[in-house]
Amino acid sequence: MEPIEIGLWVSGGLLLMVVLGMRVAFAAAMAGLVGLIWIFWAKRGMEWDQLGWALTVAIKTAGQVPHSKVSSQTLSLIPTFILIGFLAYYAGLTRALFEAAKRWFAWVPGGLAVSTVFATAGFAAVSGASVATAAVFARIAIPEMLKIGYNKQFAAGVVAAGGTLASLIPPSAILVIYAIIVEQDVGKLLLAGFIPGAFSAIVYAVLIIGIAMIFKNVGPPVSGYTWGQRFASLPAALPIVAVVVIIIFFVYNPFGDAWGTPTEGGAVGAFIVFCMAVFRGMRWAQLKDALLETAKLTVMIFTIIWGVLIYVRFLGFAELPSAFAEWISSLTVSPMLILICILLAYAVLGMFMDAIGMLLLTLPVVYPAVMALNGGEYVSAADSAFGMSGPMCAIWFGILVVKMAEFCLITPPIGLNCFVVAGVHPDISVQDVFRGVMPFFVADGVTIALLVAFPSIVLWLPSLAG
Repeated sequence: MEPIEIGLWVSGGLLLMVVLGMRVAFAAAMAGLVGLIWIFWAKRGMEWDQLGWALTVAIKTAGQVPHSKVSSQTLSLIPTFILIGFLAYYAGLTRALFEAAKRWFAWVPGGLAVSTVFATAGFAAVSGASVATAAVFARIAIPEMLKIGYNKQFAAGVVAAGGTLASLIPPSAILVIYAIIVEQDVGKLLLAGFIPGAFSAIVYAVLIIGIAMIFKNVGPPVSGYTWGQRFASLPAALPIVAVVVIIIFFVYNPFGDAWGTPTEGGAVGAFIVFCMAVFRGMRWAQLKDALLETAKLTVMIFTIIWGVLIYVRFLGFAELPSAFAEWISSLTVSPMLILICILLAYAVLGMFMDAIGMLLLTLPVVYPAVMALNGGEYVSAADSAFGMSGPMCAIWFGILVVKMAEFCLITPPIGLNCFVVAGVHPDISVQDVFRGVMPFFVADGVTIALLVAFPSIVLWLPSLAG
């Protein structure tokens, strides 16, 4: 049997295991190991006396993956970004951010919901985890909205959708994972996420205002805050701005050389937020909770990475990515139409898989195909299909697929953010949360369409970094 045929059979088996409910990390690792055994055994003619040799070589090949990837300095970004978010919560920065947003924006129709979106966007700028963002604001924002008469489905939907912004706005764990898988510059990818992330938040806010104006009982405005009260709320929220500025200068300094690497920026940001948390009264019990939550989420992400990279190692031996790229580039239809079909496929796949697992499983095959569509890794903008160079196409596609991953965090039946919000508020069912996020599907569709139509929204900041 040819390696490509083995690759297709094993990939089909992997999808079946995921659909049946097996965790992505274990399904991918099992599929990768079985595939490696099959590949090596096939090279020896499928003779039974060679099965032991194939098993030994496959285990050694798969066993190299965890150490080789965990020892990568880039992966250290993930725990530091997650830790920043949990420390910011225990420092009270999230509540201060929400209070500031409420005083400045609560007067518009659906004002508390708009405030929640902007507060989640601000928190996303110091947190790398969408699930953590949704959980934090489910505790803070939903009671405030319900208190003044918000529809509970709408309130829950706003928090679940707002939490997805942490996937795109740096520091983002998913952007770091994308950079590792496709071997692109982490700093430029983090820069590229700022404007699309802010743009997504604005689209959400416009949608909320429109809904509140049409349906008067959904989200009443809140008035009564003076200008003095508004300005008084800013100092407590400024530490988050300071951390964001520090991380940006470590990634890209517009006035000269960068201060350091993104990894160093994440570490410095975590230390600064830790100092703020201690200053604001955080005690050992709270620090312990923050460290434990960070460790749990980091281990979960690392386990998925290990399992999927064993499968990726098998794909390399099966030559499936290169074969798929050749097939895609040989199609006679428009490259843009193919790209749109790929994004739609992500929307469907995200209904059944978690965001990180979905990207890790598909990128090794899809990314080479998209780069081939554009003209290759090193194509110039003038000779490309999408009007951008190879490195810029990698960044643009990264933002698109991460935005699709955001979308998948709120789509039924797997939408993780919806389950988190329902878990924090037992009086709100998962079905209520899914109904509440439905309008945000339209907002995400508009955002993705505009990012596809106008790539400069994504590429302007990274182009400044050279």
